[in-house]
Order: sequence, then structure tokens, then C-alpha cells
Amino acid sequence: MNFAECLSAAQPVDGGFALTVPEGWFQGRTAYGGFSGALALAAAQRLGGEGLPPLRSAAVSFVGPLYGLIEVRARVLRQGNNATWIAAEIARDGEVGLTATFAFMGQISSTLHLNNRPMPDGVIPVEQALPVPVTDAMPMFLRSSSDMRFALPRVEGAARRAEICWWVRLKDQGLPDMTGLMLIADSLPPAILPLGNRTVPASSMNWQANLLSSDPTTRDGWWLLRSSADYAENGCSSQAMDIWNTDGVPVLSGMQSVAVFG
Repeated sequence: MNFAECLSAAQPVDGGFALTVPEGWFQGRTAYGGFSGALALAAAQRLGGEGLPPLRSAAVSFVGPLYGLIEVRARVLRQGNNATWIAAEIARDGEVGLTATFAFMGQISSTLHLNNRPMPDGVIPVEQALPVPVTDAMPMFLRSSSDMRFALPRVEGAARRAEICWWVRLKDQGLPDMTGLMLIADSLPPAILPLGNRTVPASSMNWQANLLSSDPTTRDGWWLLRSSADYAENGCSSQAMDIWNTDGVPVLSGMQSVAVFG
């Protein structure tokens, strides 16, 4: 069941909707973070209606496991002349599993122009990039819902780096680009894993994402995702997460806190 089909099957509840998380969207014992984050965004967009400005920022906390029957609700925190803040919450059996705050804002004319977010050096064009091997160890949603290709060349003998950079696209999900971007944005493994045992469990705790475009588009559905960790101590890692389109235009800048159990 793809994401659009999940939304179509959802049942209305007061302030939002309820649905059962399909097993194909699990990551470990909980729903994949991009899936639950996109559900929260969908609830916020439904509440805001057609006049809602574009999404510009999202702050998501992964509080607890989400599986089985879940309820997704949203409420307006503030609605100004040009910006709207909406909070969303996902719960299972009355226990909160995710909270999110979304900021929606229309474009404003400005004399400020700054773009210091180039693609990483040496990125392989998506047409020449090799596929990421699909293994049974991968979450099912990656195997069934995404195409993935290595975006940076592998250098023999080079020291391992806390960095993962892939071209990723969703298989047919029937989604607008903003929701699809939220769905795909958390699909890379934690950046710290190349430094150690890839089988060590890891779990996202908090995720801050800033949308750099009010209408993100790309060619043939491909996005360049890069996660790079700059700190890991005592079971906690901090990583930057960025996304570009196929023309090298930055569309998302983020940061995530990741718990590493080993």
C-alpha cells in the first residue's frame, strides 16, 4: 500500500484521521520516520485548507513507537497575515508517538540573496550512478517504495567517513512534491553507521527541516540526499541532512539527533 492509498483508507476522527500502519512502512518496531512525519504534514495541510501557504519549516519529535491503529490530529497554533503555525500529533492507544510543528509562509520580496549550499564535490550524475544493492537487512519501505543510487564514488583505501550520500526517488506514490519530499527526506541510514557496526540499532529522536523552496521540483523524481554526522558520544549522534534536486538547487536543510544503541 503506497502513501496515497494509506491516506485514502484513513477514517475521520475529531481533529484528524485514523489508520492502521501497513507493515511495509515499518522500520524496526515503529513506523518509518518519513512516513509518520508525512502523515503529520498531511493532517496539517488538510486542516489549513487550500489557502494554506507553502511549508517552510518542520520540527518533528519521535517520541515513541507507532504501529497498529494510530490517530493523527492537528490544530492551528497561530494564523497571521502571511504565516500559519500548525501543530500535529500522532498517538497510539492514547500515548503520544510523534509531535510536530509546521510553519507555513508565503513568499516575500527581499533584497537579500544568499546561497552557500552547493552539492558535495564529485557527485555522480544520476544517470551514471550505480544502484544501492537491495538486501534483506533494509527496511521493507526502502525495498518496495524507493529507488536508490550511490551519489559519491567509493575511494579504495580511503578512511571511512560519517557521511551517506545517495540519489533517491519514490516509486509511484501519487503525491505532490512537498509531501513526497517529506516522505523521502528521512530515508538514509544514520550517517554515523559507516564508522562502526552497521547492525547496531539506531533511532531518530528529533528532526528539524527547513524548506528552501516554496515549490520543490526535480527531474524524474530523483533527489540527492546527504547526511553527515559531526558528533557522536555516549549513544547520541548529531547529523546534518540536506537535499538538492537534479539541477543542484538546494531544497531542504535539516538537522537530526540520533540515538545509537551500541
